[in-house]
Amino acid sequence: MAEITASDVAKLREMTNVGMMECKKALVEAKGDINLAVEILRKKGIASAAKKAGREARDGVIAQYIQPGARIGVLVEVNCETDFVARNEVFKAFAELVAKKLAENPKADFENERLDAFNRLRENIKVSRFARYEVEGNGLVAAYIHTGSKVGVLVEVGAGKEETVQNDTFKTLVRDITLQIAAANPFVVSREDVPADVLLKEKEIAAEQVKNKPPQVIEKIVAGKLEKFYQSYCLLDQGYVRENGEISVKEHINKIAKEISDTIVVRRFVRFQVGESIS
Repeated sequence: MAEITASDVAKLREMTNVGMMECKKALVEAKGDINLAVEILRKKGIASAAKKAGREARDGVIAQYIQPGARIGVLVEVNCETDFVARNEVFKAFAELVAKKLAENPKADFENERLDAFNRLRENIKVSRFARYEVEGNGLVAAYIHTGSKVGVLVEVGAGKEETVQNDTFKTLVRDITLQIAAANPFVVSREDVPADVLLKEKEIAAEQVKNKPPQVIEKIVAGKLEKFYQSYCLLDQGYVRENGEISVKEHINKIAKEISDTIVVRRFVRFQVGESIS
């Protein structure tokens, strides 16, 4: 049997907000597989959807660059070893330089600048990932870096009319969407984008939680649980943060679209948090 360590239990507790003893029991049942343990706890109804798994403590910053005209944008994660260096102006300037270079050329080379930053700061520095969006047709890209530079968002929003991209109401909407993504952490734009395996797993978990009830009751409960899942997993189904969740993001976008007499579509987004991609 796989050895269950205290750090395994602590990691599962952090991911699920479930008590230590229940976490240990789930890990024993899962033979040490932490993702399976999460699923076991969820089927018991004592854990909500896990936070993005696999996060380990790594320092660094998220940086962004939007080219003039807002048709090309980049979001990048640059890592270092300590928070002390992450807050250093030399390190932050390097991260911003990387974002700007990648906007100009997705194959840009910045090794000389990285080595210079390393020599000045004496910590290992690496560019772990980036996203680069270039608008096709009518639309804008926008980015948002949350205070502390540990969370960042890049989004592309399309419009039907060319003149819409110059409309201040449209620009404000695009900016507000980045804030929504940063705060509410959706995984996809709409429910049509949910991967089939993720949806199947959610259905299985929901059904397992009510398996002793009559079939017609199970069907209704599962449908209700899936609706709640969509409201957390899908951007357009989330409650709009700036309206205290009283309307959905989709409803707010439709309201703005009607106001400016155009169609508005959130085409894609990415949300980076420092350390989540590092195994």
